Amino acid sequence: MPPETEPSAAILQSEHDARIVAQFTRWAKPFGDLPLHSQADAMARLRAAAAVSATARVLDVACGPGIVACTLAADAAHVTGIDLTPAMLDQARARQREAGLANLDWQLGDATSLPFADESFDVVVTRYSFHHIRDPARALAEMLRVCRKGGRLLVVDATPSPETQAAYDRMETLRDPSHASALTQQQLRALGRQAGLHEVVVDFHRIEADVASIADPETLDALIAMLDADIATGEDRIGVAARRGETGVSFLFPVSVVAWDRVT
Repeated sequence: MPPETEPSAAILQSEHDARIVAQFTRWAKPFGDLPLHSQADAMARLRAAAAVSATARVLDVACGPGIVACTLAADAAHVTGIDLTPAMLDQARARQREAGLANLDWQLGDATSLPFADESFDVVVTRYSFHHIRDPARALAEMLRVCRKGGRLLVVDATPSPETQAAYDRMETLRDPSHASALTQQQLRALGRQAGLHEVVVDFHRIEADVASIADPETLDALIAMLDADIATGEDRIGVAARRGETGVSFLFPVSVVAWDRVT
């Protein structure tokens, strides 16, 4: 299937969707190349929680440059990746070719309106997407719809504490204008309960990021100033344990891995 050149008006349903596409078109190659997105311990946690079998059909929602999809393809019968940004799918296809994987396909589409029939997949995953989605409950409902009964759903995302959520959102909106809001782990788990899902995995870890490698040049100085101010308080009000070292400012993303089984 040839690469898509642009998402249709039907897919881009809001200005926020357009902002996501603009941001991740700029970041498609750098995003996929960042070591933090392929960090070994984080990927091992994801694979363990996904529990993909050799016969499983897997869907990676908001798949980006295909890091998760290509990783899970080693465990699954087939993996489909879907993303809103054509440039990200181009990167995903390139990753697939480089890895020599045949059991993947890629589709352009919206996480809140998945173009798949009910119960099409055994495992449905998404990583680092919910904080971009204005209605994550709707996205989870779509993931549930396309997951077979007895299948597994997995969400991996940044989850600030309730006390730092507002400050974390301000930092992330400055760093990435396509950010909507990051759920706390409690809020993410509540979405699963409200959807009638059976929770089977709750995991938490932190991933270190160098600020200069993940921010647009236009906002880098303002972001560093915000983090330096937080460092100066000694109170970690943003909740990312920011620190200034010899090479600049770094911080720790708070990441939750939550998996559910569809029991009904």
